[in-house]
Amino acid sequence: MSPGLRRPLIDVRPLRASPAFRRLLIGRTVSVLGGFMAMVTVMYQVWDMTHSTAWSGAVGLAQALPMVLFGLFAGSLADRGDRRRIFLFATVGQAFCSLLLAVQGFLGHVPVGGLLALLAVHSCFGAVGGPATGVFVPRLLPKEQVAAGLALNQVAFQAMMLLGPALGGVVLGWAGIGVCYLLDALSFGVAFYGAYGLPPLPPEGEQSRTGLRGVADGLRFLAGHRVVRGALITDLAATVLSMPMSLFPLVNAERFGGDPRMLGLFQSAVAVGGITASALSGPFTRLQRPGPVMLCGAGSWGGALALFGLLTNPWAGFALLLVAGAADTTSVISRSTIVQTHTPDALLGRVTAAEQIVGQAGPNLGNLRGGLVAGWTSGATALVSGGLMCLLAVAFVGASTPELREGTAPEPPGRAVAEATPDVP
Repeated sequence: MSPGLRRPLIDVRPLRASPAFRRLLIGRTVSVLGGFMAMVTVMYQVWDMTHSTAWSGAVGLAQALPMVLFGLFAGSLADRGDRRRIFLFATVGQAFCSLLLAVQGFLGHVPVGGLLALLAVHSCFGAVGGPATGVFVPRLLPKEQVAAGLALNQVAFQAMMLLGPALGGVVLGWAGIGVCYLLDALSFGVAFYGAYGLPPLPPEGEQSRTGLRGVADGLRFLAGHRVVRGALITDLAATVLSMPMSLFPLVNAERFGGDPRMLGLFQSAVAVGGITASALSGPFTRLQRPGPVMLCGAGSWGGALALFGLLTNPWAGFALLLVAGAADTTSVISRSTIVQTHTPDALLGRVTAAEQIVGQAGPNLGNLRGGLVAGWTSGATALVSGGLMCLLAVAFVGASTPELREGTAPEPPGRAVAEATPDVP
């Protein structure tokens, strides 16, 4: 194949350049597979117990609140200690919580409140470990390969998003709820192995101040850096306003008789689009304009989901979910590239924590929004209104942030930010 034909394909140089990155990617890929199996299991279990879209949306709230409440403090901790040790600790905690979920799955008769409490504790450990992972790619790879490394992470994530829910549906029908949670717990062991061989990763530069002062330093950086701030606001708009996952059980019950295998196919359709975009990510990971790419991707996500809410043909709906998945992946890779290439290492834990709140808690809050709106109105209304609000919000961010829209260099941060972080670009 000629170089010209290879260029559109995903850039795999990071796999050759860094054995540590390669092991980490394998471990986290297996863990993500287990996580998606557990996610479809939780949604199925809660729906089976309650038959309520509000309770389905509450799953997202149980996962989002710990990240919102503790995420920035965990980011400050990651900017004071060895990020590798912090991640390993959090991985052990998540594995233990998954084991407890497996126990309740085997025993049964656990109230829905108890199930959501376990999910919240699981999310607390995720909030601790997430900010530590923000330094892995920029510390293990040369700067020119950071976007390619993020694209490889994303294609692995999307591949597991495709396989995990479908496999989870099969295991649910074959072996039951407890086995799905147990497989998730075992997957964290592979993630632990993948990260165990990393070198120590302490912060480069001045350590974070303790407590609220360290959090305030990170928030000042975000407030003063227009490009990073605009990237996070764009993703927040896309996730909180138009996340459709809590609506899938309702749509599945209305159109497909509540078959858990069909429920997995909804998320799999999104994943197929994401995998396709990741596999063809070469041009936009090499392009030095991640801001405009991110805005186009976020807007396309909202538009595709609004159209999905208007259609009654399931196969046309699957096609739109493919488009939505491709747009989401493009936006996520571009957002992460902006964050990790514009943030000093000494602040990267706190900024990654903010990105985690947006990228993970945002969808969970969006699922809650979708479930509540569907309960008050209908599933179609929740989808269409969310997609249109997402389009309007993305247009506003693009119009008000020319540095992001035009892909130009960011303005120097304000004096308060510079005083807290002298090496801010």
